[in-house]
Amino acid sequence: MKSERKRILVIKLSSLGDIFHAIPAVHNLQIALDAEVDWVTQPEYVDLVKCFPMVSTVIPFPRRKFWSRAGALVRAVRGKRYDYVVDLQGLIKSAVVARVSRAGLRIGPSYQREGSRFLYDAVAGKRNKDRHAVDENLDVIRYLGLPVLPVQFPVRFPAPAVAEAAPRIALVPLSRRVNKNWPVSHFVEVARRIQKEFNASIFLFGSKADQAGCEGMRRALLATPGARAVVNLAGQTSLVEMGGWFSRMDLVLANDSGPLHMAVALGIPVVAIFGPTDPKRTGPYGAGQHVVRSEIDCCPCFGKDCRLPQVECMERITPDQVMVAVCDVLSVAKAEKTI
Repeated sequence: MKSERKRILVIKLSSLGDIFHAIPAVHNLQIALDAEVDWVTQPEYVDLVKCFPMVSTVIPFPRRKFWSRAGALVRAVRGKRYDYVVDLQGLIKSAVVARVSRAGLRIGPSYQREGSRFLYDAVAGKRNKDRHAVDENLDVIRYLGLPVLPVQFPVRFPAPAVAEAAPRIALVPLSRRVNKNWPVSHFVEVARRIQKEFNASIFLFGSKADQAGCEGMRRALLATPGARAVVNLAGQTSLVEMGGWFSRMDLVLANDSGPLHMAVALGIPVVAIFGPTDPKRTGPYGAGQHVVRSEIDCCPCFGKDCRLPQVECMERITPDQVMVAVCDVLSVAKAEKTI
């Protein structure tokens, strides 16, 4: 008689990049256990997680108005009897969700904090921040004694029709943290050179808050003699739609921000510009990705604000340095198409 399929509840509430870092571990769990996987996440990521084919049901965590909506969350997580609850967030709010579930085993991550450890039955692995977040999440696979499979990022986004000719370059020039932003003037300079050297179409992405800044970049690029197509999509796409657009790109050039990890998941080449954060921990995962950073002594500082008059670790990265990485990606891609 065939045994009943196992059920797993994954809790990963945010943020965008962290959700993508969790995908390989969740996919590995689903495959190794032939399991049905449900996922708890914040409302703004529900539609995104629905694009992960290994997930059966997505349960929204009511970040706002929590107490008035907590009942629905509890009913949802208690609606099934899960064999395992795997909390990949490691905060007290995610641990509470794990605790109220009807689960045989509640597993927390090595990076748990805020006292969440006391709400788990077990913690997977020892704390070790000297590695990438993707590898850190795979601790749960080793804890359960399962085979660690090659890292994969199964995602499916509906791709739009794109009129602009290839090569198509996506720029994500702004992030929520000012000290992680490379100067906009440098992005404009690199985009001009990409258009000149590769006859490329440029696409600008970001949130609604980035719309005006990206529009200024678009106008500056179109004012350049011989400019090709420049499309400002900042604030115009959902996360799912952004994923679809990224799937049609030849390169994504970005600061350290969530969208670069979306591009990695889609197999799109990335050039990532890093300053106060550590690419060993949160850079684009895997071989063949390009990270550009300065070698200033205080980098990475992991701070949200810079103690210097200017954010030196970002200011010192030159357009020439970034263009070397961009040309490396696009020249390889061009050579592969001619073979």
